[in-house]
Amino acid sequence: MKHSEGVLAVDRPVVALTDEYDNGFIDPMHSHGHVQILYASAGVMLVTTPETSFVIPPQRAVWLPAGVEHEVSCRGSVSLRTLYIREALVGSDNSCRVFEVSNFLKAIILEVSTFDPLYPIDGREGEIIGLLLAEIDRMPNAPYCVNMPKDRRLLRVCNEIIADPSDPRDIDDWASLAAMGRRTFTRAFKHETGMGLAVWRQQVRLMEALSLLASGESVTRVAYEVGYESPSGFSAMFRRAFGVAPSQYLSD
Repeated sequence: MKHSEGVLAVDRPVVALTDEYDNGFIDPMHSHGHVQILYASAGVMLVTTPETSFVIPPQRAVWLPAGVEHEVSCRGSVSLRTLYIREALVGSDNSCRVFEVSNFLKAIILEVSTFDPLYPIDGREGEIIGLLLAEIDRMPNAPYCVNMPKDRRLLRVCNEIIADPSDPRDIDDWASLAAMGRRTFTRAFKHETGMGLAVWRQQVRLMEALSLLASGESVTRVAYEVGYESPSGFSAMFRRAFGVAPSQYLSD
């Protein structure tokens, strides 16, 4: 994402930047020298690393360790708040994760985003930064990601499913696309992603459904957009996954 190297060079424990992006904006693979937290106060992002892919609606944020390559694409207009954190403050947490953002944490992030880059560490701002880090640390993880394979043949299949989760092709079609036999394909896919193709695709559909619901789409439209033949079938799947109906999920 756009950022100022001068701002990031400021000697402060946390630096926050604010950006606005249009629907369809894509920031290709890149990395940063700081731990990075991406939070969209409005809009939905798809964040992809070489290992995982996450959908980030406004109730969630993604933690990216320093040096991790990632691509960000915007679903609708996105109001982005980016927090850069000194590695010394976060210990050895070197894994990507999606975490919940409470209303309280959201308010803190928005407040920190208004700080001058040279805010006084010993003043009010410094105390709020301490509270910010404590609140992030206590937020539970949100399991909305899929593992991405390293094999380029399998990666091609995964990228096509992510681009269109409603794609109706069956396992034989996908194996053919990967130029693999069915048995070899299914074995390799599970080995590299940790799950079978059907479960992996369902996870992608759930991620896309969250994105569309957070963008204000109706449950009926979302059901058809992610490849279900009926809203009732989609709602049943969603309830099994999250414990609530899709119409209730984002109402907190």
